Amino acid sequence: MYLASFRYQDRDLLGIRWGENQLLPVSDLLGLAPGPDPMLDLIEQAATMLPAIRPPAGVTPIPTEAVTWHPPVRRPGKIVGVAMNNSASDARKISAPNHPMFFLKPRSALLGHLNELQIRSYYGSVHPEPELAVVIGTRARDIAPQDALDCVFGYTIMNDMTGNAMRSEDRVHYYALYASAEDSTKLERREQHLSYAARYKGTDGFAPLGPWLVTRDEIPDPGVLNVTCKVGSEVVAEDSTRYLTYSVAEILSYLSCFQTLEPGDVISMGTAFRQQEGAKRSLHSADLQRVAGPMTVEITGLGQLTTPVTRTVMPMPQWRLKGS
Repeated sequence: MYLASFRYQDRDLLGIRWGENQLLPVSDLLGLAPGPDPMLDLIEQAATMLPAIRPPAGVTPIPTEAVTWHPPVRRPGKIVGVAMNNSASDARKISAPNHPMFFLKPRSALLGHLNELQIRSYYGSVHPEPELAVVIGTRARDIAPQDALDCVFGYTIMNDMTGNAMRSEDRVHYYALYASAEDSTKLERREQHLSYAARYKGTDGFAPLGPWLVTRDEIPDPGVLNVTCKVGSEVVAEDSTRYLTYSVAEILSYLSCFQTLEPGDVISMGTAFRQQEGAKRSLHSADLQRVAGPMTVEITGLGQLTTPVTRTVMPMPQWRLKGS
């Protein structure tokens, strides 16, 4: 089933895909009261609500061009990204742990299909990262990898926008303090390099998501999906989820050792960034400060997520108190 969240005639609705370019609203059929995120209600009550979704008599389908798309899940408890989870990046690793690495994005970074991403000039370089995203269906902690897909409600598309310039600016080279292994009352200094992801991964609009939330039964194997990303008319990445370093099941299992997975959580699986053979531009050179949009990410069975881009020239606003 292909589910969507959208706004039509001043109402926020839940719908299903109907034909090629139509949506059939099902909010009233399911008795979903207006609220901040009816999709979460559906996910939490999926066992009873999904079987109840039937084409209601007398309901007129809505043309997709008449709606404003929301992210499929508008208020997830958390949005988790997986860092460097593609075998193509292995050759670039100078050192790395033998396990997945994660970062978080805030809800304010979410952006629906066909909603405009505004890039301010003071952000510096920004580029897209096409990714398969998993939406969690059931609460899970310490889940075994062979059982991990059982906690998935469905799949969608994430464009994990990344601000390389902000990443560079927020890098710290310093001495961290640790308790000595020999004497816990003494401290040791260890040289470290750190970069914090809050700005370069979590700026407003840096998480386009959608358009569909596709239920798990429609995607038998999330490990064999083709992923394509275009900026304008140019293909900048052509890849497959088969090249993820860690599979969806392994990611969910490992993450659940540290964070409880909850219904509606969005877990983005890592960037598909292989270049099309003979392409002049790669994903990482598709700097939206210099290259015009729109961006389009397509994943097998999940549709296309398109994001128009607007560039705004503006200085960094004054944020320090006078005299500081």
